[in-house]
Amino acid sequence: MSNTAHAKQVRKPKKLPFVIMCILSAIVAVLNVLLCVLVPKYYTTINSFLYKGPDADEVAAFRQASADMTQKVESEGIVMLENKNQTLPLAPGSKINLFGYGSCDTVYGGSGSGSGDSSNNITLEQGLTNAGFSVNPELVSFYNDHFVERIGVGFTGNNFDINEPAVNEYSDEMIANAKAYSDVAVFVVSRLGGEGADLPMDMDPNATTQIVSSGKDIEQVVKGGDAGKHYLELQSVEQQVLDMLKENFGTVVVLVNSTNAMELGFLEDEGVDAALWIGCLGSTGANAVGEVLSGVVNPSGRTTDTFAYAVESAPSYYSIGAYNYTNCEWVNTSPIGGGAAPDFYHYVDYIEGIYVGYRYYETAAEDGFIDYDATVQYPFGYGLSYTDFEESISDFSFDGNNVTMTVNVKNNGSVAGKDVVEVYYSAPYTEGGIEKSSVVLGAFGKTGMIEPGQNESVTLTFTAEDMASYDYTGVKAKGGAYVLEAGEYTISLRSDSHTVIDSRTLTIDKDRIYNDSNDGARFTDDVAATNQFDYASFGECTSYVSRADWEGTFPKERAAASREAGAAALDAINNTSNGLVDTAEDIAVVNHDLKIEDMKGLAYDDLKWNDFLEQIPVSEMVNLVSNGGWATQEVPSVGKLGYTEVDGPNGVNNIMAGSTGNQFCAQSVLACSWNTELAYDMGETFAQEAVAMKIAALYAPAMNIHRSPFSGRNYEYYSEDGLHSGKMAAAETQGIQSQGVTTYCKHFAVNDQESNRDSGGLLTWVNEQAMREIYIKPFEIAVKEGGTRGIMSSFNRIGEICAAENADLLTTVLRNEWGFRGAVITDCILQLSYINIDRAIAAGNDLILSLMNMQAPSEAVTNSPAGHQVLRTATHNILYASANSIGQEVSVIPVPYWLYITVAVVDAGLIALCVFYFVRRRKNVKRWKEQNSVQA
Repeated sequence: MSNTAHAKQVRKPKKLPFVIMCILSAIVAVLNVLLCVLVPKYYTTINSFLYKGPDADEVAAFRQASADMTQKVESEGIVMLENKNQTLPLAPGSKINLFGYGSCDTVYGGSGSGSGDSSNNITLEQGLTNAGFSVNPELVSFYNDHFVERIGVGFTGNNFDINEPAVNEYSDEMIANAKAYSDVAVFVVSRLGGEGADLPMDMDPNATTQIVSSGKDIEQVVKGGDAGKHYLELQSVEQQVLDMLKENFGTVVVLVNSTNAMELGFLEDEGVDAALWIGCLGSTGANAVGEVLSGVVNPSGRTTDTFAYAVESAPSYYSIGAYNYTNCEWVNTSPIGGGAAPDFYHYVDYIEGIYVGYRYYETAAEDGFIDYDATVQYPFGYGLSYTDFEESISDFSFDGNNVTMTVNVKNNGSVAGKDVVEVYYSAPYTEGGIEKSSVVLGAFGKTGMIEPGQNESVTLTFTAEDMASYDYTGVKAKGGAYVLEAGEYTISLRSDSHTVIDSRTLTIDKDRIYNDSNDGARFTDDVAATNQFDYASFGECTSYVSRADWEGTFPKERAAASREAGAAALDAINNTSNGLVDTAEDIAVVNHDLKIEDMKGLAYDDLKWNDFLEQIPVSEMVNLVSNGGWATQEVPSVGKLGYTEVDGPNGVNNIMAGSTGNQFCAQSVLACSWNTELAYDMGETFAQEAVAMKIAALYAPAMNIHRSPFSGRNYEYYSEDGLHSGKMAAAETQGIQSQGVTTYCKHFAVNDQESNRDSGGLLTWVNEQAMREIYIKPFEIAVKEGGTRGIMSSFNRIGEICAAENADLLTTVLRNEWGFRGAVITDCILQLSYINIDRAIAAGNDLILSLMNMQAPSEAVTNSPAGHQVLRTATHNILYASANSIGQEVSVIPVPYWLYITVAVVDAGLIALCVFYFVRRRKNVKRWKEQNSVQA
């Protein structure tokens, strides 16, 4: 017998272990790519996804402070609309029948990036109980049994169903029990708004409502509504319930749980005794509702929108919504949003010009075009109180530049309360001249708590140049300028935009034209303002509403749903230029041993910044600029750490990590307080919670305009007035930034509707006077008075030019005119491809709100001297904001390096195992083949 015959038999290696090890090897290979390529470069981004914040007990005190502040803001933001026969406050300890589906499905905030966790919020039932009332438990159970979960449409979660139970579902026994329980019925009417969709203009349950969300058209059947009615009307099912309450209860109080101005004519009906506008309640706002109903809190809120009997009375009604171009479309090729069907470009015409909200109603009424009392139910700045305030002008002066009015406020009633002081101006108007509203808010203030019989003086000041109108058509200044025309100006003390208490006059003896050829720039401008947006002013919307011809310019019907884009729009849409200006001078990289901490407090133009920026290589600048999504990346060459930024503006909302903070009541509620000191305090409290959660920057506050009550995101925005919005925003910004947290004021600019805002590029046609006096005014004040270090550009286009690529907006106006110093970030463009990143950076848009270089500058930027220059400018802007923030202090390593090292060790072990297996298998295969060959 041969030696071979006695050798140990080698089995043929099995296939299953081989397949398993191949799969394992592939996983290991992918893991190595992640470890070696992605993790080091995107460490900050990964942390933002994984870090949910400190343990709850570490932030509990800050969370509680935010909850307390939410109640305080709500208590000052609630507006008492009606109080017939002094129905309110209700007697302490009263029993209440809480009716209306909104009593269980209460709107605490809006949907989208500004949303929050409402699962632990104080409910209306709890808020009333906490105020000492007893609430009918049978009705609470009834509505809870009828609760229908809102199935959101799109990522924003919008749902406009009316889920009010029909009248026939209220049994006779239940109504009899309710009447026996109490003669008081509180009826809650709720309306939801949010990101991604404007409110429906037709609630036809047999039709579909188109929602344009993230570049996709989604159709939703709205349930429970009436054909021919819009969402802001009381639907028949709600009206029937209200009629039932009026018939069966002696006291009926309505709570309007909506931040969008509804048609509220039904509040004047006999049988409705009182009404409160409560907005969105946030975490603890329901407690404030209970305290106002009980009289513990005297309501002091004022409206920040004009409530018309019919929304169709506003000119903006005829041109808000979805309008499509028929001759140009785009295909989304972004890494996330790609694959969708081609979509048309879109447009919207701001046909009303400056006649937005009260500016239209007051002016049209003064000119005799409308009957004010028949058209307007509640003016801008309106609100009732449980006490009687008497306001009078105790002093007035004008020194040629400053207008100063001192108002004495006396409490003639029987309970303590706060009052709002509103001062308006009326400028001389010449028919066919510069467009002017008959009334414009000039200044406002709020008193402290005034006891019965006591007085408080409030002094308000504004400047003559604040009353200047912007002459974009060149009536007095060719090429555009702010103009304060000669003539008599009326400065009026009013209880709202319509009701005059007293007035004074002043005279401007000659025209003041704020340009280089005449009187120079306004005091607050670095350079004189001139026309920058003629392409939007005189583009495709060539006819604006004018008080020179109300009848001929007021729209008669809603605009056609589509049209062809003009040549200028097509040229801009097809533009492929990168926006760079050729330069032969490239940047150098030199180590000056400077760190980010060395730059804190230095002026933006301090020469030390040149040395600092020379240290940063192009690769780090590209990484910093390209990956601005919910984080600002680390810059190792200057020791800058990475830190987290999150959405607001109604509370910390880290949508990447899925963690949230306290849900503040809507900013529109804060606005209704008319209290800038309160806005500062709320901002400060908000920021303290953010710092505790290791957040360095907030995408907040939001300050677009309530151009229309149908705008889905009005809950995030302050008001219909630019000055009011700006003053509130500046105060909140100051409060937030006092804690070292950077604010990104958003969305810059004229992003005042949700329809199509991020769907292929919404071309917004608006005249420059309206832009400057209303739509960008809040941002101007937030920059000049609030000192914001961040701005978020908007999705839409101004005229045909993307806001994110618009150098006229982001450089000429924002930086050169207003003196802004800081960083501009895009809105989230992860799902969009129509924005040209090269042009955006060149235009002054420094940070790209995207992830992992999904939208990054091209080689034209990364490989050219001109591109390096714009990258350095963007880096300067970002790091200026970073150096003056709390970023270094709150930078965290939630996924510590030791864990990565552990993973790397495990990975190495897996590699060794794979290598060992394949080497051994190879030997076994070789031996098996040799053995079989010998035996053969």
